[in-house]
Amino acid sequence: LEASAPACTVVGKSWDLHVTTVLRCSLEDNLAVCADSVRYLNKHGKEVIFDAEHFFDGYKANPEYALKVLQVAAEAGAVCLVLCETNGGKLPHEVYEIASAVVKALPGVEIGIHCHNDTDCAVANSLAAIRAGARHVQGTINGLGERTGNANLCTIIPNLTLKMGFETVGTEKLKTLTELSRFVFEVANMTPINNMPYVGESAFAHKGGLHIDALRKNQKTYEQIDPEAVGNSRKFLISELSGASNVLDKLEKKKLVSDKVLARKILQRVQDLENEGYQFETAEASFDLLIHKTLGDYKPCFELQKYHIDIERSPDGRIVTEATVKLSVDGQTVHVVSEGDGPVNALDGALRKALEPFYPNLKTLSLIDYKVRVVNARAGTAARVRVVIENRDQDGLWGTVGVSENIMEASWIALVDSIEYKLLKDAGRMK
Repeated sequence: LEASAPACTVVGKSWDLHVTTVLRCSLEDNLAVCADSVRYLNKHGKEVIFDAEHFFDGYKANPEYALKVLQVAAEAGAVCLVLCETNGGKLPHEVYEIASAVVKALPGVEIGIHCHNDTDCAVANSLAAIRAGARHVQGTINGLGERTGNANLCTIIPNLTLKMGFETVGTEKLKTLTELSRFVFEVANMTPINNMPYVGESAFAHKGGLHIDALRKNQKTYEQIDPEAVGNSRKFLISELSGASNVLDKLEKKKLVSDKVLARKILQRVQDLENEGYQFETAEASFDLLIHKTLGDYKPCFELQKYHIDIERSPDGRIVTEATVKLSVDGQTVHVVSEGDGPVNALDGALRKALEPFYPNLKTLSLIDYKVRVVNARAGTAARVRVVIENRDQDGLWGTVGVSENIMEASWIALVDSIEYKLLKDAGRMK
């Protein structure tokens, strides 16, 4: 009551199994507790939303009692009765049938839905309840939640707005959905899920040359909606499946030279690198650098003279990793040493330590993901490895890639691309 929130949500048991085995009280006492809780908050000027926990399991076991719980909450003054699919085990047809029965049994009362994702049906179940007459949806941004998560509002909101014709947050707010999704991932210190519908990095990413050629003619050919409607953007990925038109489209999008000969030259370079083990689908920053190198307008922000990594194990079992980097920056030679938690962390630290006095904006750069994959496993210990690094700053995310028989050299290539991209981007030289 001391909180300033005008609305309160009360959770009450609606499954008789929980009442008798968890609360260990009579069914009548549980009804009284639910009603008294709602009535007490109402008396103090609060708008009350009543969440009927385990409602769908409760309705299947004892429909009369489950409905009675809802009825007493409504009579006590609850403005919305939320049917909670707490265990996440129900399928859309079950949710629709039960929600329809509730809407019919309690006319004039606002019904809500709260779903968990244990069967990967939280979004589908929420939409099924809406079809049945529910008008209040509970969920979380990005579907974050206990166990396998809750209903993902980043999918539900555009589905309701763009597919089902409901008024939700409005057109302008809908355009901020992707930004909101990524903000929540960042606050939660989680790596964004690239293949998330609507708001993921890959939601409107296209690879095959035929697909991209068709999209250039009409976006409806391979896209369900305009990406800008949810604040996302279209991406054309570069790979061995790309056609020259794909590369040309990227050049035009970046407002670079519209030259089919140059596009084919870049595509040939991409195909050559992919034969060595490179992949650019998740490393668009490395591809952007490749474009500028091919155009001839690329000028590195620093040059490597040498790097060295030393790993020592002390008698007490402690591992000490030290990286030494010698660079040429603005005509000056910089020689630094940095320790780290492993060779890649030490190398990253040494590189930043050498460059930050010249480029303070590198302090906003964060390495958030590091992946290693063996490219040609049959070569055994002499196999090539592909390193993909994902970085972010205040403006967004980008990936870079490096390939070598030496894991540290592959890591160095990807690290350098990450930093070069950041510096060129901030200087306005990366379009």
